[in-house]
Amino acid sequence: MPTTILSIQSSVAYGHVGNSAATFPLMRLGVEVWPVLTVHFSNHTGYGSWRGPLLSAEDVTEVVTGIDERGVLGRVDAVLSGYQGAQEVGAEVLKAVALVKTRNSAAVYCCDPVIGDIGRGIYVRPGVPEFMRDQVVPSAQIVTPNHFELDFLTDRTTTTLAEVVAAANALRERGPEIVLVTSTVLDGQDPDHILMLAVTKDGAWQVSTPRLERNFTGSGDLTAALFLAHLLDCGDAGQAMGRTADAVYSLLKATTDAGSAELLLAQAQEELVNPSYHFEIERVR
Repeated sequence: MPTTILSIQSSVAYGHVGNSAATFPLMRLGVEVWPVLTVHFSNHTGYGSWRGPLLSAEDVTEVVTGIDERGVLGRVDAVLSGYQGAQEVGAEVLKAVALVKTRNSAAVYCCDPVIGDIGRGIYVRPGVPEFMRDQVVPSAQIVTPNHFELDFLTDRTTTTLAEVVAAANALRERGPEIVLVTSTVLDGQDPDHILMLAVTKDGAWQVSTPRLERNFTGSGDLTAALFLAHLLDCGDAGQAMGRTADAVYSLLKATTDAGSAELLLAQAQEELVNPSYHFEIERVR
């Protein structure tokens, strides 16, 4: 039976963020995905205007309940969540996670704690960052913060690799078993490269990839989804991070070279399974 992920995220008709960035890549890897939508917009909000419904917390519950009524939640190997627009939605995500674990005690929860980013600061609604920190992250087995989010979640300012590793371990002490820091900005770091870091009880690993000309909305959603899929497949956080870095960079490079404003998930889908670029994983702890 294939790996099955229940993915509770936003959706857009045009472009790729949230479930629109996660569902197809996961399926391309052979993973069964059951997407539950928290919004269904015409496009992501970075365009400045959009249309479509913001689904209520009750809507999320109804969909999960309907799946449970089919008697299939026990097949779910992992729950994946990303941007949570309101605390009410986040609370329903946690209820969904608890229900899945009731049906399958081996299931894990992977949370991409979307809060903000370096240069932009916090960009979610008031109350959401604290809810993420105090309620959601401690309930997750896997979390995938960026550097800014790691600092917020641990109430630290980290500027060196050792400090980032220490912060990730401090976050692990609050519940998560695995922390993937999806990007770092460190003192003395090569400005032409981006560092990704995986930290578990067994150690820490890093991988460096070239920095591309622009950032793509949805790349973080793609990263979290691929990391979860590879982790479920191989059980090794360092190896899963390496596979993820190869695929994400290769797809983003193809997108950049094509001059596209949106991730080329369909056109460059081969990069998801057979990346053109490969990077070395280095153990740092």
